[in-house]
Amino acid sequence: MEAQHLRGQAEGQWSTGFCDCFSDCKNCCITCWCPCITFGQVAEIVDQGTTTCGTAGALYALISAVTACGCIYSCFYRGKMRAQYNLEGSDCGDCLKHFFCELCALTQQYRELKYRGYDMTLGWAANVQKQQNQGVAMGAPVYQGGMSR
Repeated sequence: MEAQHLRGQAEGQWSTGFCDCFSDCKNCCITCWCPCITFGQVAEIVDQGTTTCGTAGALYALISAVTACGCIYSCFYRGKMRAQYNLEGSDCGDCLKHFFCELCALTQQYRELKYRGYDMTLGWAANVQKQQNQGVAMGAPVYQGGMSR
């Protein structure tokens, strides 16, 4: 029997198809006009807050402006995300998807994180706070540092 994950989805499968860009019209439009925003939001969640949305988005925009290949940077985040959530794919496939259809790749990653319970507009810290307030596990374990009595 195949292990099931999230709402009946088979382990390893993406929650939406690669070309389902228009299933979230708002994100599709934002990504079309300013992919650095979507990339920044994805990177912040995938990096669990160690990289901010603004930093990742600005670096993506700079790489895109200088080399016209922001996809080189973003394809590595697809690989990180696949590893975190045990999603199907390969490093070569990640690069090809981002090189030939960057917008579809970014919107699929955005939808996947949204499907997994993240509010992409909040960023990592606010999602962790929301998770703690609701008592819901959202994927990565929450670290509560410091000493307590």
